Order: sequence, then structure tokens, then C-alpha cells
Amino acid sequence: MLNALNEIESTGLAALESAATAEELEAWRVTFVGTKGKIRSVMPMMKDVAKEDKGIVGKRLNEVKNALESGLKAKQATLGSGSSASSTGPMLDMTEPGTIDTHALGREHIITRVRGELVEIFARLGFEVAQGPELEDEEHNFAKLNIPDAHPARDPIDNFYVDDPRKVDMPRMLRSQTSTVQIRTMDDAVAKGWGPPIKIVSPGRVYRPDTVDATHSFMFHQIEGLYIDRDVSMSDLMSTLLQFARAYFGEEAEVRLRPSFFPFTEPSAEFDMMISLKPGEPAQWVELGGCGMVDPNVLKACGIDPEEWSGFAFGFGIERIAMGKYGIPDIRMLFENDVRFLQRV
Repeated sequence: MLNALNEIESTGLAALESAATAEELEAWRVTFVGTKGKIRSVMPMMKDVAKEDKGIVGKRLNEVKNALESGLKAKQATLGSGSSASSTGPMLDMTEPGTIDTHALGREHIITRVRGELVEIFARLGFEVAQGPELEDEEHNFAKLNIPDAHPARDPIDNFYVDDPRKVDMPRMLRSQTSTVQIRTMDDAVAKGWGPPIKIVSPGRVYRPDTVDATHSFMFHQIEGLYIDRDVSMSDLMSTLLQFARAYFGEEAEVRLRPSFFPFTEPSAEFDMMISLKPGEPAQWVELGGCGMVDPNVLKACGIDPEEWSGFAFGFGIERIAMGKYGIPDIRMLFENDVRFLQRV
């Protein structure tokens, strides 16, 4: 076995010296120190070595193995390993910075983007942003909005209650409308003495156990507006909505108000806009939300004198606006994690 080891060392080092390319060096590695190379092939011979000679032979085996591996490392430093480099082409510098501009690959989701665009437009019209909790109580979600106990909107089957309304006097719930922020803002203005006047918009998530289809979801986004001042009229509301529509959808935007009923506004109206939901298809009237003059009972509930102050309120579905703005035919597409909604185009 000693003779075999001496032979492997001498021939191996000689062959290593003559290796001129990275490919030849890789072939040498496989032949001499690879998993099926010559060093590994002589290891089984150790079982036939006399017991008294095992120490000498084992030491020599390690010496030859180390000599070959050290020679390989020295040669690799000059030629490369052969597995990922070539002597006939340029070396790949793995530390070189990439050439792709990763800062330009993504953008905000459409819902976030539209919400920001709406806030920016209403800011130009003088509205400030107000926020409120998503976990609400019946006082803010219903009572102070002039929605009576027997109103169908308060039915537990149509709301996400956290507390059992049959067992708790003021049960908590996930808010079903961002009108709750209007109530909290008016309460705060009266309690702290900073208003009226009040002019705010309140964007945020709302929750209703609706059946999911192309235009409905159990969680969606609204943006509501409230303007309280002296001598505010329905014409102020119509002018504000028209300015918004033309600022966001263009000067040719067609809008209309249809008479309706909401417990918290009087008179009330539905705000519609002519929108094409699919590219190439004719536009149609699409309901964006409701609006109207704030009901005097709502003002009274918040400690505001309706004889001195008046105001209007409106509320839009952000998804509806996004679908109209970008030609999205189905609300479910906004929540299916399609990465294309995050790509810049």
C-alpha cells in the first residue's frame, strides 16, 4: 500500500503541474481526489495492512492526500476551479452590482393609490382627513346617525357584531360605514370647542356580511365627506361633487343625483356617474355612493344647533371609483393577490 501511495503522489503532482486549463484541472481533481478518485480507491486496502503497520500507512495516506489537495488549491488560485469558470472567456465577478433598476419595479396597490388620489383632490377643495376606529359601538354606528332601533340596517344578520346585541346594552361591532368618523369628529369639535365649521373626509375600511359578487364584498373601502358651516345648501353639495368628478375623471365627466332616502340626511340622493367598466364597451350609469344634507337630528345628537348650522355629507365606495377609473370589471380582482396590480405600466 505504501508503494501505491508513493505512486499516486508522484504521478498526481506531475499531472497537476502539467494542467494548463481550468477544465484540465477539474479533470485532475476528479481523477485523484474526487469521490471516486485514486486516493479513495486505495482506502479499502487498509484492512489488509498488518496491525503493527497501520499507524505508518495511515500517516502516509494522510500525507499524500494533503499534498494533493494543497497542490490543487494552489493551482485553482491560478486557473480557477473549472466548474464555474473558463480559461477561454472572461471571469464572472459575483460582487459586481446588478444593472436592473429594482427601485422602479413596483408601485402601490390600486386601492391604496386611489385612496391617496381622492384625499389629494378633496384636500384641494379644503377638506382635512379624519380617522376613526374600525371597532365601533351602536351609538356611533347607528344611534347618533338617526337610525332607529327597528331599522333593518341594525339587524344582527346584516352586521359583524363582536358582542351579542341581545345581551349587551351598547354592543361593539365592526363599523358598517365610515359615517361613524363624522359623528366622532362632530362630538370632538363640540367637546373641545374647535368647531363648527367642520370640513373633513374620512377614508377607511368598512365591513358588511354581503354576498361576494362582481360588485360586492364583505370588506371594502369608503371615503366620506362632511361639511358643516352656516348657510350650507344642496347647491354646495352638488357643486362639490361635480368639481370632484371633473378633477378625477376629466372635464367631460357626466354625473347625476337621484332622489333617495338615508336616515342621516334630508334630503338624500344617490350619486351616479357615467362609466365604462370595460375598455371598448359603452359607458353606463354606475352608482358611486350616497349624499345629502345632514339631518337636523344628527346635528342635535352631536350637540350642534341646526338652527345656526347646516351641512352636507357624502360617501363613496373606493373600489367602485377604482373600477371606473381603471376599467376593472370585477371587485374580486382587487383582492386576488395578482402581482400585476403592483407593477408599473
